[in-house]
Amino acid sequence: MTVAVVTANAYYIHPIIGEVAHDFGVSDARIGIVPALNQLALALGILLLLPLGDRYSNKALCLGFVTAQCVFMLGMALAQGFAAFTIASTLLGFVTIAPYLIPAFASKRVAPERLGQVTALLTAGVIFGILVARVGAGIVAETYGWRTVYWCAFAVMAGVTMLLPVTLKSDGAARKVPQGSYLQLLGSVFTLARSHRDMLVSAAIQGLNFAAFTATWLALALHLTGDELGYGVDTVGYLAGIAAISIFSTPRLGRWADRIGARRARLIAALVQLAGIALMYPMGWSVWTVLVPLVLVNIVGPTVDVTGRMTFLALEPAIRTRLTTSYIVTMFLGGALGSIASTAVYDFGGWAGTCALLLAISAGVVALSLWADRTWQTRQLAA
Repeated sequence: MTVAVVTANAYYIHPIIGEVAHDFGVSDARIGIVPALNQLALALGILLLLPLGDRYSNKALCLGFVTAQCVFMLGMALAQGFAAFTIASTLLGFVTIAPYLIPAFASKRVAPERLGQVTALLTAGVIFGILVARVGAGIVAETYGWRTVYWCAFAVMAGVTMLLPVTLKSDGAARKVPQGSYLQLLGSVFTLARSHRDMLVSAAIQGLNFAAFTATWLALALHLTGDELGYGVDTVGYLAGIAAISIFSTPRLGRWADRIGARRARLIAALVQLAGIALMYPMGWSVWTVLVPLVLVNIVGPTVDVTGRMTFLALEPAIRTRLTTSYIVTMFLGGALGSIASTAVYDFGGWAGTCALLLAISAGVVALSLWADRTWQTRQLAA
């Protein structure tokens, strides 16, 4: 539940982005700055703060970061201007570290043969948070206005913050920790990344995958609520409920990936996702027909992430949080680029331009996944 709630904060904006833009009097292209800066700040926060998880108590770090999230969520609810809202959102992104501490923390406490299943369960929690954020935000904003969304989010975050000391288990037995100064710890992130190229490939794949995810939902919200189709933001919220299918499919696909191997499972998931993206333009003109590609994408999209994490979370426990740092930073850099590109391309080329962008990104995911699978198979045969 903690993972779900703290993850949700970055996604309330997705169904209500048009409403927020209208209220602050900014263009469709300019409003894309808000989620983009949030994700860039999250990438920076992960780079600077997440490596601390290999040295200090994960429980204490989570409590501190979640408390800071509460403060900045309150700032978004109170913001009276676009600049103040954007700054609060950016700072919120910088301290949203807890969802990425917990998977590395959990990976140190499970058997290798259950890594895919446990990682998938945590990913299902993330999906649930995104689902509640997008569905709830659309419904609440349509009836009570977009600002009420952030007041509700602040109340939920405050509750989680008070319960976290009780619900989060202790760090367990003492373990080996990296020595040296903070700067040396930070520098080791880059050293480890260079020496684990398989992780870097997984990070690049997930960066593209997350770019496609953010681009899809931001552009879809603008497309459905625009003058041509004229749906309300509550409809966008209801449509986002399709992500519920991922909560049930992702743990099963995680167990499947444990059986056939992470890289082969990722390639298959990427191919299915490409097929779904190819259907987005012809089926994107009705809230009913667009369900078909969205179902396909929501079934397999999270599996690309789960299988990517599996490629390095089975490595030495003492380096997993720092490898996760590189992976997540790359992921959110991709998400930020997807946010900027989707709103800019939609502003210029409409739904057709956005779908062409999505198709190109998804093709990149397939190409890298194919290369990673073949490279891995070659190494296995040579060993």
